[in-house]
Amino acid sequence: MSSKLKVAGWVALGAVAGALTTMQLQANARSSLSPLPLDEMQQLAAVFGLIKSDYVEPVDEKKLINDAIAGMVSGLDPHSQFFDKKTFKEFREGTTGKFVGVGIEIGMEDGLVKVVSPIEGSPAFRAGLKSGDLITRIDDSAVRGLTLDQAVKKMRGEPATKVSLSIYRKAENRTFPVTIVREEIKVQSVRAKVIEPGYAWIRVSQFQDRTVDDFAKKLEEIYKQEPQLKGLVLDLRNDPGGLLDGAIAISAAFLPKNVEVVSTKGQLADQQATYRATPDDYRRRSGDDPIKRLPAALKNVPLVVLVNEGSASASEIVAGALQDHKRATIMGAQTFGKGSVQTVRQLGPESALKITTARYYTPSGRSIQAKGIVPDVMLDETAEGNVFAALRTREADLEKHLNNGPEAEDNEARAKAREEARQKLEAEMAKREPLKPLPEFGSSEDFPLVQALNQLKGQPVIASKTAVERKAEAKTQ
Repeated sequence: MSSKLKVAGWVALGAVAGALTTMQLQANARSSLSPLPLDEMQQLAAVFGLIKSDYVEPVDEKKLINDAIAGMVSGLDPHSQFFDKKTFKEFREGTTGKFVGVGIEIGMEDGLVKVVSPIEGSPAFRAGLKSGDLITRIDDSAVRGLTLDQAVKKMRGEPATKVSLSIYRKAENRTFPVTIVREEIKVQSVRAKVIEPGYAWIRVSQFQDRTVDDFAKKLEEIYKQEPQLKGLVLDLRNDPGGLLDGAIAISAAFLPKNVEVVSTKGQLADQQATYRATPDDYRRRSGDDPIKRLPAALKNVPLVVLVNEGSASASEIVAGALQDHKRATIMGAQTFGKGSVQTVRQLGPESALKITTARYYTPSGRSIQAKGIVPDVMLDETAEGNVFAALRTREADLEKHLNNGPEAEDNEARAKAREEARQKLEAEMAKREPLKPLPEFGSSEDFPLVQALNQLKGQPVIASKTAVERKAEAKTQ
């Protein structure tokens, strides 16, 4: 794909995307439900022995075993994963919202790393980096040609170490170097502001350990500024998910006490569960309940939830619960469609298994696996239409994805449609100026947000004329 067509992502350094995870860390995995297949285990041992004795050069035994485990797990579905020492550390950083780096939310623009926003108080913020700055070099490496993930890894490191960045600031038409000392960053997964008198916007970019506390604090700040709030927009666009209890807590902030938020069904008894809008179901440890502090008026304030193709997992739980209980109007684009639960089981001090243990269901019994949440009002991403939507990958496009049921559509047709959309965009770009990146979420140019505010005010909404519901797709082999 042309670098010009890479969709800018709202990615915080260190974030782990796309997981609906229950943190059930334990020293040992559960015992098998059936006897081990001895013939196959002997075959595995024989292959291990042959590689050790016959391979062209010596092989590290630990790496060989880890690779075998990783291969076994990766064959299950796109979200199950074996964590070795390095990847387990990265996973825990992603769920806690803490990592060591420079402190910027980033995306890609024309093959370069774009600073979406410096995290307030971070080294990058203190160094003067601004939204819109382009990073052209990281230490001695040119950024062009790197993936977003590769660029993230180069900017992360150990505390108190230095990283040199070359910055191009378009507004000033100049390039300059910046040396930043890495430190521990606390990711702000919640942003909020009063858009205009009586109406506010609150955005959750990921469900992490700190998300519920930050969410409550931001809403308290909004109500101090606007005690008579007339309408609220909950923005879950490009929210890839995260911790299950965070999704339950944020749903509970808007719903009557004790109503169902989500249920799960899996092979094990502890995966047959129903979670309700009660502190018992979203507090993982003793202590203050931040949701309890919120104003009672929040239960009834008119609410719009914005979603798009990047809204997955925990964010789909929130949207589905609020939609089923008719508590909010869901607006935007059909969501990603990740309707499975992953449980993390620790295998040793520095390794773990993240394994899919259940499907989840909305209060009305809907499985959104490979389908997603269909908005009440479909919106385009810009006033000119959907620029990048056809290119985005969804759960149904992932190899080995869990199916939803008998309802299916042709996966090859989906892939063909995406390729045709890519070719069409590249052909159009060859005739005119490159497509502009999408406006920043929460800005005055944010078209879906403007439509959400119109919905809250009872004013005309410009709904999409082209978006149609996509059916659930069957698993491909």
